[in-house]
Amino acid sequence: MQNKGKYYITTAIAYTSGKPHIGNNYEIVLADSIARFKRKDGYDVYFQTGTDEHGQKIELKAADAGVTPKEFVDKVAGVIKGLCDRLNVSYDKFIRTTDDYHEKQVQKIFKRLYNQGDIYKGAYEGLYCTPCESFWTESQLRDGKCPDCGGEVKPAKEEAYFFKMSKYADRLIDHINKHPEFIQPVSRKNEMMNNFLLPGLQDLCVSRTSFKWGIPVDFDDKHVVYVWLDALTNYITGIGYDADGNSTQQYKKLWPADLHLIGKDIIRFHTIYWPIFLMALGEELPHQVFGHPWLLQNNDKMSKSKGNVMYADDLADIFGVDAVRYFVLHEMPFENDGSITWDLMVERLNSDLANTLGNLVNRTISMSNKYFGGVVEDKGASEAVDEDLKAVVTGTYDKVEAKMDELRVADALTEIFALFKRCNKYIDETEPWVLAKDEAKKDRLATVLYNLVESISIGAGLLEPFMPETSQKIAAQLNCEIRSFESAKTFGGYKSGNKVTDKPEILFARLDPKEIDAKVEEISAKQIAESGAVSDKENESTEGVIDIEPKAEIEYDDFAKMQFQVGEIISCEAVPKSKKLLCSQVRVGSQVKQIVSGIKAYYTPEEMVGKKVMVLVNLKPAKLAGVLSEGMLLCAEDADGNLALVTPEKDMPSGAEIA
Repeated sequence: MQNKGKYYITTAIAYTSGKPHIGNNYEIVLADSIARFKRKDGYDVYFQTGTDEHGQKIELKAADAGVTPKEFVDKVAGVIKGLCDRLNVSYDKFIRTTDDYHEKQVQKIFKRLYNQGDIYKGAYEGLYCTPCESFWTESQLRDGKCPDCGGEVKPAKEEAYFFKMSKYADRLIDHINKHPEFIQPVSRKNEMMNNFLLPGLQDLCVSRTSFKWGIPVDFDDKHVVYVWLDALTNYITGIGYDADGNSTQQYKKLWPADLHLIGKDIIRFHTIYWPIFLMALGEELPHQVFGHPWLLQNNDKMSKSKGNVMYADDLADIFGVDAVRYFVLHEMPFENDGSITWDLMVERLNSDLANTLGNLVNRTISMSNKYFGGVVEDKGASEAVDEDLKAVVTGTYDKVEAKMDELRVADALTEIFALFKRCNKYIDETEPWVLAKDEAKKDRLATVLYNLVESISIGAGLLEPFMPETSQKIAAQLNCEIRSFESAKTFGGYKSGNKVTDKPEILFARLDPKEIDAKVEEISAKQIAESGAVSDKENESTEGVIDIEPKAEIEYDDFAKMQFQVGEIISCEAVPKSKKLLCSQVRVGSQVKQIVSGIKAYYTPEEMVGKKVMVLVNLKPAKLAGVLSEGMLLCAEDADGNLALVTPEKDMPSGAEIA
């Protein structure tokens, strides 16, 4: 296949405050599937990811852990890189913002922007959100709270350097209007234009003096470079950018980036701040920034205290790496948030992977061995039904490529599995076991099995960017090389007379949901126990208050989707064989909902009855330890992990809305 040119793809760099969950890892798998596809499609791909390692939050976490910030980030960066490797991510570069060359370039970039008048020294007086490390004006707040995390803000004043954002705003607006593909999906572009650019940009704080864990401003050592000017520039420093004009040949080859793949929660920084920084440096803008949706746990944000966090290594241990890759890629819509649950993972593995794909491969190889000693030959005994199979198989690459060009990765996977489903239908149509009973139809039987092997080998070749290990296993069992995209366009590439393996391997074994439920309960219990563990040092310093890691910002419309009401517990019992779950019948207005909660260690069933509680009533039903739960009881958790039900201060009627 001809070389189609360079393709530089990046992910957002992971913040080293702790171990990322599968919702965070989704991005790296998505980027990897795109990078692998582009490589196989003839592009010279360079794929960069890495870690963001500076900031006040890390300084505080390191102090709490009794280690230096560098020791802290070294450990967490190792965990993050290890998860990338576990998920079989084919990155070319793993950058860390504590890398010496990156830090030196950030200092040079800062000084250059200062010297040319884009950065000036001043003082920031405003409303400060500590978890987000951000200053806000009164007009930017939402209901008096931080617009990013919804937390409290306090008046603060700090000497700082500022970047003149408004200087480049009109130029950026013009670029976005002339390049409609620059921000994707379109809804993200509309949000940036209407909510931020068109109302007018304020100058951006780009240094801090209230903490030390950052890259020093080398001409004013009271200051460290603040967050985004440090983190965002990794996309150019990692490939050899030099602010003095001595950039490497690699940089000149790769920049501008073809795709920045990021979460929708940081789209503003990548489509407003980053392009303006690049304009000030005289560099080209990236071709495209794609703000992907979030992967939620049963439509809920993941939290250790809820015991609902799903980690990639736990998932891989239970389901296998390629099953995890398949799930997160297949279940994520192009624009809206996706949902992952243990039950849905089991369902997809048993149906799509074990049945549609695994059973197809096993049946085809087994029949080839049974009827022809494993030898696969095209005897040319074709019938009309073969033509539709061949048309579907040879037409799949064009459909997949079109979907991948639009970054619709889930849809691309669906097209590949449509090929495998067509193969299963072909088996039903041709009935090889019937043909085998008639010696006169031996050539027809051989041709049918050849068509199946050829179709599967093409499908496996198309599957490689998404499920590389599975593709390799299928090719090995068919005793052939992994097919190229070019060979997927024509039928007949599998060598007639070749011999498949005589011992077909089960690609995906069906799982027993009950066994998975037991494993999940163990994992959840461990997470809840870990979430409550605090050191003596933390107890001494909190003085009756608790700081928790802030969640990503949500829109008011997201909050408005949740329905909270007062409920009255009318009965309660322990969930059999569960060490932590209680099952309550909760009257909410005229309805009674069954709700399962992990509070058995803190309440007896008898204590629960009669309590007025706060209930999230429109949570999608889910099974916990095999018992259906139709909502969630709100609880508070202290530093020792003790839980207490949240109850109304005054006696309120069952069904009263909590607003």
